[in-house]
Amino acid sequence: MTIAIVVGLSALIVAIDQIIKYFIYENLHPSGNVVVIDNLFSLVYSENRGAAFGIFQNATLVFSIITIALIAVFLYLLISKKFTGKLFTTAVILIIGGGIGNLIDRIFRGFVIDYLSLSFFPPICNFADYCITIGAALFILCILFTTGKDSKKGRHLPDAETENEPAPAVNADEENTDGKD
Repeated sequence: MTIAIVVGLSALIVAIDQIIKYFIYENLHPSGNVVVIDNLFSLVYSENRGAAFGIFQNATLVFSIITIALIAVFLYLLISKKFTGKLFTTAVILIIGGGIGNLIDRIFRGFVIDYLSLSFFPPICNFADYCITIGAALFILCILFTTGKDSKKGRHLPDAETENEPAPAVNADEENTDGKD
């Protein structure tokens, strides 16, 4: 995929995230709660001034800087082709899109709007959080299943190319061309 496609899909994730947050803010702020599936899933307005699961409260500047740095790292990995493949590209799209979605909240609101509440998963999250989480999991899979580095093509998963083909056979009867016996 080209950088333009990655940027476009990341921007789509940001747009979806911000549209959802706009509607949540307009309809559930300041303390709304809508049960979508009884005892399973609710929309709950929440202002997260920390990181994942609400840890490290009121460190907006720190998290903004970390987010920008991580986005830069993933863009570098993508552009430099340190890793290649659809799985890695998908991970980058999700991480960048989700990261920018939450970064916009931090910069313009001073907090991240969370709204997805699952009964079996106590923290209230948002679309961007799930994009980041899924992207990070995919990136970890890339790291775990990367077979090596090909200097021309970057890191790749085993199924991305036919790496496991046997080496060409050497014929023992061929003449020795290096002049040694």
